[in-house]
Amino acid sequence: MAAKIKKGDKVVVITGRDAGKTGEVVQVMPKETRAIVRGVNLVKKHQRQTANQEGGIISKEAAIHLSNLAIADPKDGKPTRVGFKVLEDGRKVRFAKRSGDLIDG
Repeated sequence: MAAKIKKGDKVVVITGRDAGKTGEVVQVMPKETRAIVRGVNLVKKHQRQTANQEGGIISKEAAIHLSNLAIADPKDGKPTRVGFKVLEDGRKVRFAKRSGDLIDG
């Protein structure tokens, strides 16, 4: 099955603590059905000091379930569902069901 959310997509968080926030997908983990989104679902991590980096409390993005994310519409940035269609040249592309615009260039 083709992926509806891919690395580099602009997404909107639909539910949860960060509902309404937008960000870019940094990593997708399809086996766990989760993704890491820049600036969303930040958690505090206590990190031990090593030779390469200093210790302390750092903020980092935690994984968020794909069902809590929606692609941001290319026109207005609001959440939209994703559909697939095949173009005349044979390419299968994603499009926003809200506006009909192509998500894949």
